[in-house]
Amino acid sequence: MAAPAGENAPVADAPSTTVESRAAEASTVEASTAESGADAESGPVDAAQNPQGTPVADAPAAACIRLDANGVAVPCEPADAGTPAVADAQPPVEAEQPQDATTSSAAPVDQEGYNPVADPTLPEPAVLPGTYDPWERYNRRMHRINNAVDRRVARPLARAYVRVVPRPIRLGVGNFFNNLGQPVSAVNALLQGRPKQAAQSLGRFALNSTLGIGGIFDPASDAQLPNKSEDFGQTLGVWGWKRSRYVELPLFGPRTLRDSLGMFGDAPLSPLRQVEADRIRIPLQGVQLVDVRAQLLSTDSLREGAEDDYSLVRDAWSQRRAYQIFGDRMSPGDEQLPDYLLDDTNPQVPVGAMPVMPTDGN
Repeated sequence: MAAPAGENAPVADAPSTTVESRAAEASTVEASTAESGADAESGPVDAAQNPQGTPVADAPAAACIRLDANGVAVPCEPADAGTPAVADAQPPVEAEQPQDATTSSAAPVDQEGYNPVADPTLPEPAVLPGTYDPWERYNRRMHRINNAVDRRVARPLARAYVRVVPRPIRLGVGNFFNNLGQPVSAVNALLQGRPKQAAQSLGRFALNSTLGIGGIFDPASDAQLPNKSEDFGQTLGVWGWKRSRYVELPLFGPRTLRDSLGMFGDAPLSPLRQVEADRIRIPLQGVQLVDVRAQLLSTDSLREGAEDDYSLVRDAWSQRRAYQIFGDRMSPGDEQLPDYLLDDTNPQVPVGAMPVMPTDGN
């Protein structure tokens, strides 16, 4: 007996329904694969999930891409599986940061904030002792007077002397007066406890006075006898009078109270002051003053344009005077001192050049 037509319809349609559902599933998988490929070309996708968020077991096979010669992203070949995904991609270029005005200074600061200029481990800068000048008001007035006399008398005479007298003769004049100061240096070196230096000064005086024709020539320097200048003011400093007030003498310039009193001890030892005939002694003292001023002409350029000429002269003279007194007792081999301190010549007015002294009998 044949079954009713209505009952056979579902049985006949079952295979068709199964085929259609499988086709729909296949199209869904293809659509998911196409979407995964499109996402791989447009940007990175999580390898463990598809666009719907469901796990995909074979995702690593679709995540490998590379750029061809035209810059188009194509799937990797099996042999290219171990190569980077984008082999020809250039690394990103960082934009230049604008340089801050505070970081463009001469003292660079590293990443840890270290500044070599403001290093807290560096020692404190050296501080030189100031000049003891309680009589500054008087000294400034006297300095102006001395400068006026120097501009109108001393400096023009010194320039004329340099312009007219040849240099070999000026050198002989300087040697002559320097040789006259050697007995004073010898006595003061002995008083300071330096017998070797005292013997050298006496040797210079004897050698230059004889072979040097009265000191005009200087064979003692060729004999390696050092030329050291000592006076009683230095001796008082070595004996303990280290700090003395600054004073500027009329016509004779910078001194200290200690050095002014020291001149009384040097005056009786000066050979030039032993000449009793004024017609010989006074002209010689005048020539010596001109010679000393000629030696100081080289310092005039240092004083030009100085904001405070008095302070410049006072501090420079005091610093050099301190070295003359205590410099010989510094550590040997100190090469950091300026040249004007290492020069032991004495460009100040010596006691022998002063026409009148309180120790004079007449």
